[in-house]
Amino acid sequence: MISALSLLASYGFFEGGGMAGNLLSSWEQAGVFSYILPFLIIFSLVFGILVRVNVFKDNKTINGIIALAVALMALQFPMVPMFFSEIFPWLGIGLSIILVILVLAGLFINPDDKGWMIGLGVVSLIIIVIVIAVSLSRAGLYSGFWFRNNWPALLTIGVFLALIVAVIAGGAKKNTNWRSNSILSQSIRDALNPSK
Repeated sequence: MISALSLLASYGFFEGGGMAGNLLSSWEQAGVFSYILPFLIIFSLVFGILVRVNVFKDNKTINGIIALAVALMALQFPMVPMFFSEIFPWLGIGLSIILVILVLAGLFINPDDKGWMIGLGVVSLIIIVIVIAVSLSRAGLYSGFWFRNNWPALLTIGVFLALIVAVIAGGAKKNTNWRSNSILSQSIRDALNPSK
């Protein structure tokens, strides 16, 4: 009888995840996940960007004040906490999928093969775009009507930009090879290295 009562008492204690579940639940009720963590992320990103850009030279006080103001103003409306609560769970799912793909691909492909690595990069980019689109949609910030109506134009622009990048990258490689094999560069190398 006593063991049955202790089992029922322990079931009530552990059903919500135990102490960790109770702690996370109390943090959620206190607003840690809705306000404090998004505030810290926004503050850190803005402060880091301002320090890196070095707009105000080495005046970190101004950088801190601007980062504090931006982070507080971002949390003024409920869309920021709502977006953060949507994107990070989906980001975790997307990163898990990318990790599984990398582990499985590591069993069968050579990491020195650039074609496979580019393919894995493209798959990762597609997963990232899906994570962002789903997060925006679930947070109510993206309805999808514009994208559904304009995806052929976006695809055409993307292909056109990819062709431009490919032509520029291909032209740069040919140009550097020509310079390295030109008579002028060969004579400069011979002049700098007279031991030959």
